[in-house]
Amino acid sequence: MTFEEKLTRLEELADQLRDGSAPLDQAAKLFEEGIKLSKVLDKELQSYERRVEILAKEPDADGKGAELQLFPELDEPSDS
Repeated sequence: MTFEEKLTRLEELADQLRDGSAPLDQAAKLFEEGIKLSKVLDKELQSYERRVEILAKEPDADGKGAELQLFPELDEPSDS
């Protein structure tokens, strides 16, 4: 199951729990599945973040580390 599929399943579980129509024992099982999925997704996300950090710090051809510019417009001087 991919990260996106797990996230979709977690959203489905949350919707089912919000609905409030599930009997208590079923709601408890849904909640337990959601907690487990949440922990797995958190670990995967942390792993992706570490990989990005490592890649961003690797030196490129000129010996400098890569710079991630997620919002380059924030680095530009404003006219105001």
